[in-house]
Amino acid sequence: MEPAHSGLSRWTGGLCQVATLTVLMAVQGAAPLLAQAPYRRHFISVGGGGGVPGAEVKPYLATSPVVRVAYGYRFAKNFQADIGLDTIFHAAKVRDFYESDFGDLRIKDYQFLVPMGGRAVIPVKRVLLSAGGGGAYMRYQERVRQPFGNSFQIDCPVCRSRSGWGYYALLGASVALDRYDHFRLGVTTRVYRGRTEGDAFGPLPAIRTRDTWINTVGEFTISF
Repeated sequence: MEPAHSGLSRWTGGLCQVATLTVLMAVQGAAPLLAQAPYRRHFISVGGGGGVPGAEVKPYLATSPVVRVAYGYRFAKNFQADIGLDTIFHAAKVRDFYESDFGDLRIKDYQFLVPMGGRAVIPVKRVLLSAGGGGAYMRYQERVRQPFGNSFQIDCPVCRSRSGWGYYALLGASVALDRYDHFRLGVTTRVYRGRTEGDAFGPLPAIRTRDTWINTVGEFTISF
């Protein structure tokens, strides 16, 4: 029987190819329209959704909530540079405690994915279609609950982490909510692939792994 992660790897590889072909075909086909269409340069997005782990971390990490913040700069009518942060909550299901001078403090895990790349953007009336990709930094981090908020930070010498680099591909669509195109609502899927290494992390052992994440998020965007 074929391993499950083999099929997922082919699927995510196929999405990367689809994103690339979409960029090339859409830009070529829509070039005459893009030359005449006005556009905004700055895009700030926030949203939430779900992250699905795959490849070698699938047996150890669980599908979990994702919160996304992102910024895009449209340097040309149909091309945009992107940077952002996907925060995945408690995929390793860590529920430990740190015995501090202030009592037992809860330790939980977070996964941080930082995409840095770009996309092609194709306007179709009030809808924006996008496809792209780039590099990504991946970090899994345990953090201790801070009882005093930002006024006083408690270090966590027992908290573990692992990190690495990879790449991502995205497909997205959004629709304008107002006639001046300041506010948009949409959905974007990012597929991350990379390698992480470091400490044992929840049930994930201290080995180098091939990691995949499929993060689908509903986004609210302000543009100006």
